[in-house]
Amino acid sequence: MDIPAELVRERIRKLQSAMQAGHVDAYLVTQNVDIYYLSGSMQNGYLLVPCSGEPSFYVKRSLWRAEQESPLRVRELGSFKQLRATLEKDYPELLGAGQLPKIACDLDVLPAQTYLKLAELLGVPDRCRLIDGSGIIRTLRMIKSPWEISRIEQAALAVSESLEEALGELREGVMELEWMASLEYKLRKRGHIGLMRMRGYNQEITTGMVISGAAAAVPSYFDGPAGGLGLGAASPQSVSRMTVKRNEPILIDIGCCIDGYVIDQTRTAVIGQLSEPLMKAYELSEQLLLEAERSMIPGAICSQLYTNALAYAETAGLADHFMGYGADRAKFLGHGIGLEIDEWPVLAKGFDIPLQEGMVIAVEPKFTLPGLGVVGVENSYLVESEGARALTRTQLGLIVLP
Repeated sequence: MDIPAELVRERIRKLQSAMQAGHVDAYLVTQNVDIYYLSGSMQNGYLLVPCSGEPSFYVKRSLWRAEQESPLRVRELGSFKQLRATLEKDYPELLGAGQLPKIACDLDVLPAQTYLKLAELLGVPDRCRLIDGSGIIRTLRMIKSPWEISRIEQAALAVSESLEEALGELREGVMELEWMASLEYKLRKRGHIGLMRMRGYNQEITTGMVISGAAAAVPSYFDGPAGGLGLGAASPQSVSRMTVKRNEPILIDIGCCIDGYVIDQTRTAVIGQLSEPLMKAYELSEQLLLEAERSMIPGAICSQLYTNALAYAETAGLADHFMGYGADRAKFLGHGIGLEIDEWPVLAKGFDIPLQEGMVIAVEPKFTLPGLGVVGVENSYLVESEGARALTRTQLGLIVLP
């Protein structure tokens, strides 16, 4: 489903309003996801948005497809070396003689080599200033429109249906990889694009993690409470070729991406029963989730939600195992989701902003017990005027299989 043309234009208006407030003359958008968000197309090129007036999408390829997908003005990029001349022609009031415009760019994701080339072509610092504008777009993207929420809800439904179908195949002796592949097949049939995009540098995720037993507590480079053995050093997280055993926790941390928008959820399963330490930790994770759900009202401070959860875990004697273990602990309770799995806001220390209506946040209290595994839950919530509404469709609770 394409982004509605009027929604694209509304986003441009909001971006221009934020640019005017920040005294930014133009925004040069380079990243695929941000280009898609603001143009409705993910073709290869650059989007120039002036602080007022008409934006232009300069496309390398495919020009024809960009013209079909985007309601904005689409231009052929032409020679990259002529970028400044092209912009001077189209925006003389911005880059004309004697001007020293402040041009924002998504520097948090722009490769250094491309930045250096752009700076050279645009004449930094003598003929313009190139500043980091990533915070502008990331802040804009925090608030979801009804259309975006409908896409996330569709992804949540696909996860719920696929998981329910796949649980019938989850049994003792099945290989983690085999079961995950079956689950992914069911998600793909329901429209999952096959990946979940991340903004973080060197952070990657496909459909999530399915990890059983102690392997889930093996740390990895991924910034989260669970690791997993993965399929080797080139893929050191999530599923392995190990088989599922009785009476061990099975962490099912999965998502789905439909029309670019993701849902993120976690459930814990067991074939048989969990040991007492694992059951205690699991029950606490549900309590923390429900407490966060009650507290997620407009105006609540993001960092305080994390601090409250940490204090709760400390009272229960499990603070050392909350969201990881030792030096490998993840220092957050939840994160925004949308076009990317790691959007703003983040429920973490230092993120001292209030919740607002329209934010969509995945809350994931989990506990890592080395030698035993990882247990926890995760729901994705929409912040509404009266509080948080779960977009996740899968019923909460430990999944106990015979």
